[in-house]
This record gives sequence, structure tokens and C-alpha cells, in this order.
Amino acid sequence: MTNRSPRLSVIIPCFNVEGYIPETVASCVHNARSDFEFLFVEDRSTKDHTYEALLELTKRLPNSRVIRHERNGGLATARNTGIDAAEGRYLTFLDGDDWLAPGYLAGLVEWIERLDVDFVRTDHVQVTGVNRMVHRAPEGRRHIPLDPRTSILPVDDTTMVDYPYAWAGVYHRRLLDRGMLRFHDGLRTAEDRPWIWELHRRAESYAVASLRGVFYRRGVASSLTQIGDVRQLDFFRSFDLVLGELADDPEAHRLRKKALRNYCVVIAHQLLQRDRFERSVAAELRRRAGEVLGRMTEEELNEALLGMGEERVDVLRRIRGGMKGVAA
Repeated sequence: MTNRSPRLSVIIPCFNVEGYIPETVASCVHNARSDFEFLFVEDRSTKDHTYEALLELTKRLPNSRVIRHERNGGLATARNTGIDAAEGRYLTFLDGDDWLAPGYLAGLVEWIERLDVDFVRTDHVQVTGVNRMVHRAPEGRRHIPLDPRTSILPVDDTTMVDYPYAWAGVYHRRLLDRGMLRFHDGLRTAEDRPWIWELHRRAESYAVASLRGVFYRRGVASSLTQIGDVRQLDFFRSFDLVLGELADDPEAHRLRKKALRNYCVVIAHQLLQRDRFERSVAAELRRRAGEVLGRMTEEELNEALLGMGEERVDVLRRIRGGMKGVAA
């Protein structure tokens, strides 16, 4: 690497991904440039030899480093470790079981430099087995600078705060200098919910680019989304953080409605998938869901659940009484 700071830092948390990391590293090799750095954060894998695989595979990846945690800290903490070590003008993320199309990173840098915005968001390709499906970022205005706040509402439609994937975009270092971009340490799931809300509330500008070079692998057995243990319940803390940070926002009343809808959607999803949880975790899920719903007024619930669908409303109704008048 030259003496100059890199243009782009790529932060790649890795945990129990030995079977996938060869493809991930190979995709980075096909994106490497002399002004890009690659930071692999090995989060003390417990079931395989991810660390040893990284040490060997990254020998052929220029400007790469492997940073190993002393103890497992979870995805949010691993990303923060990478952020702390990053030297680039721009930062992006990649999960250790996903991969990139050749030239994708150059495209990210080209768009954020061309538009001179705080961050750029992109589409992505979801991979389930041999099937691939393009998922578009839910903002129709493309390739122009936008006010991030204008992409939070409406309440009852999918917006950019419903598309929280940190790896689907690139972020200017000035966000970090303004106290943004870091994740809440210790969050094991839904770590990107408070993160994306803060970006859209506090950043000054952003854009959406029609790049589809991130391949997001679904259904990975080691992924936390596939594991029904107590770590899944961290989504309660995540959304409580969103609501707490909204309290002082000048548009708190309007934005709170959207956050409550997000919260209810995720609660309903988890309740509908409760059979994958251990019995004690399922009981805790029901208890905490009841507490959250119980704190909402009837008016807030009606606005949050309007048009959400009968199945979701029914499962929430069983947790919280007094919802017979809520429209599905």
C-alpha cells in the first residue's frame, strides 16, 4: 500500500464461515485495487477454523489484514472493530458468508465521489441455494442527491429504513467524524436497525445507485437468523434504542409512527416463527412482546397495524387484548 490513506476500507466480520470464506475472499481479490484495504474481523469462531483459513486465503489479497477478537462479541462489535481500524475515506461492509461481483467496489466509489453525498445505498442479489433474486432498495429516485429524511415515511409503505442492510452501500468517513456510523456494541441481531435510522435522521445527503453487486446468502445454517436461541430477542433492544433516540427528534411524533410499525412487523414475524425457538425463549418472546404492545396506545396500534395483514394482526391480537377494533 502507498503511504497515502486508502480510498476505500472494506470491513468483513467473520464467525464460523470457513465453508464460505474462500468465495468471499476470492470476490475481494477480483475487486482489489491499490487504494482499497480489506479488514477481516475474526470474531473468535467456535465451530470451525475460520481464523486459520483467513490467514492462508488473504495471502493473495493485497492490502488485507486479519484482526482477531480475544472473545466473541457479535456482529455489531465486530463491525465496530473494523471501523476503528479502517483508514479509508469511504467505508463499506461485507458479511463473511457473502460475496461481491467483480468491479462492484469500484462502482461504489465512483458513485459516492460523483454525487458527493454522505452515503450511497444499492440494490442486492439474494441467494437461496441455487436461486437468485434481485432486491431493489425501496427508493425510486436514483442517482441524484437526496435528503435522507425524505426516505423514512410513509408509515404504511416499505421505505429505506425498512432496508437496513449495512453491506448494501458505501459511507463517507465524515459520518464517523460527526458521531455516526458505529453500531451499538453487543447487539446480536437487528444491529442495523438503530444504525439505519440514525443515518436517515442525522446525515445531510445520500443517494441510491442501481448497483447489484452484493450477493447475500440466505438460509446459512450458522446464521443467527436460522438459530432459535435467546440472541434473537436482541431485536427488542434494537427497536427500544430506535424509539429512545427518536425522543428528541424535531419530527418525533411523525417518525415514531413509522418506528412503531417497524417494531410491530418484526414482533409479528418472530411470533409467527416461534416454533423454531427453544421453549423458554418462546415464552420470553411472548412476555416481552406483550409488554411492548401494552405500552402502545390504541391510536398508535391502529396506525401501526393498518393494512399489515390479517395473519400478523391476529398473532399480535392474541398477545395483547383489546385489539378487536384494529383493522388488518
